[in-house]
Amino acid sequence: MDPRRTAWIVAAFAAALDLALVVCAYGFVSLFTGVEVVVDPEAGLFVAPAAIGASVVALLLNLAVTLRRPDRIWPSVILAAAWTWLAFVVVSVVGYALASEGSTLLAALLFGLGFGIGWFGLLIPALAAVTASFAVLVARGRDSGMERPRWPWERDEDE
Repeated sequence: MDPRRTAWIVAAFAAALDLALVVCAYGFVSLFTGVEVVVDPEAGLFVAPAAIGASVVALLLNLAVTLRRPDRIWPSVILAAAWTWLAFVVVSVVGYALASEGSTLLAALLFGLGFGIGWFGLLIPALAAVTASFAVLVARGRDSGMERPRWPWERDEDE
């Protein structure tokens, strides 16, 4: 199979896994700590989902590029964590600036950076690193000729 196609397929499944992990982790952290995801009411309802979406897209694009040659695990993992966190913070800053009327650029920067270094913001690169690690392992296996797992009824009689 073409390495570019394999990279996009693995990256898409990894991005879906990352989104599911982020939603799950946000729910549990919010439940156990009793803290809202977005504390500032001026931020609006769509800043957090937009920031999470941007981080997932950043992970997808990063893995689609780095998984073409999954020789080394660390560059993919470190780049995934960095790009997802950066996308999260940038969209948080822009979203806050657009959502809150009369806010200054400084207020938007403080919100975005505060959101990025809080519990919820630090979950983004951590979960992206875990997801990227698994994605690299899967891509390595695919490149080394590993076949997909098959159910017992799919196997030939000879096996």
